[in-house]
Amino acid sequence: MKAIIPVAGVGTRLRPLTYTQPKPLIPVAGKPIISFIIDQLLEVNVKEFVFIIGYLGEKIKHYVEQQYPDLDKVFIEQEDREGSGHAIWTARKALKGVDEAIIVFGDSILEIDLQTFVNAPTSVLAIRKVPDPRDFGIVEFGDNGKVVKLVEKPNIPKSNMAMVGLYKIKEMPLLLKALTNIIKKNSRTGGEFPLTDALMKLVSKGVVFNTMVVNNWYDCGKIDILLETNATLLDKKGYASANLPLYENSIIINPVSIGKNCAIKNAIIGPHVTIGENTSIEYAIIKNSIIGNYASIKEVVLQNSVVGNDAGITGLRQSLNIGDNTEIDFS
Repeated sequence: MKAIIPVAGVGTRLRPLTYTQPKPLIPVAGKPIISFIIDQLLEVNVKEFVFIIGYLGEKIKHYVEQQYPDLDKVFIEQEDREGSGHAIWTARKALKGVDEAIIVFGDSILEIDLQTFVNAPTSVLAIRKVPDPRDFGIVEFGDNGKVVKLVEKPNIPKSNMAMVGLYKIKEMPLLLKALTNIIKKNSRTGGEFPLTDALMKLVSKGVVFNTMVVNNWYDCGKIDILLETNATLLDKKGYASANLPLYENSIIINPVSIGKNCAIKNAIIGPHVTIGENTSIEYAIIKNSIIGNYASIKEVVLQNSVVGNDAGITGLRQSLNIGDNTEIDFS
């Protein structure tokens, strides 16, 4: 089984963080988003990987090569970002001769019985009920419960079941042919070539798609959702750090994830904090936040914050000589 992982997106909703850090490398509950995806696929014996990179793609390539040196992998660059379908089509040469594959977009964390998903006898779409279907590719069902239509970001949705970026395709040659025809005819939706349109071509040709509802879907595209995901996962067993060292004059309020070689003193950390490796924190209070690698934080109170790699924050230190009946407000 081959996995196709498009990670070429810009991540505009997470700017300015994503000006220098691709979204798949943002840490959540102790590790980058893309690691959750790769590790899940390895657990179900997926052995070959095709990464479709673009924006800051060299950073993603470097991370994967460093952290997964033995992975059977290729990297395809999507020079022009023209939609999810275009991303898959860009990798068509690497997919030549591939009959079936797993497609999973590299900006979300999914909780699903992936082994059952992979072993399904037909093509499968992972789905989830959403409050506003207009922002997603939507699955419409017939009276018999079968998938009859797939629509990308409909203005008037007839279903609230959204595709969440995980697909098992047993007819890859047919999908690539549909993508080629769509792109050759310049048949766009919303100015792009979404994967949904090509999948609909397969439905119209009689390809059977079953669906599987994900248990949880963490679409880490906004700061508030990113922090919520971080907190939710840290609350689950196996994500928070265990057996942390004693940090000088500091209080750790679990659950937290703290990376290697961090220097922490005179601080209160937690709950729901992820800290990368080689980060220095002094005289600070941090809760419900994500801090990157090699960051330096001094004399501040942070909550509901995301701080990137190599960032430095130093608070305002005051030396005061205050007389009687004085009120000072630094807010």
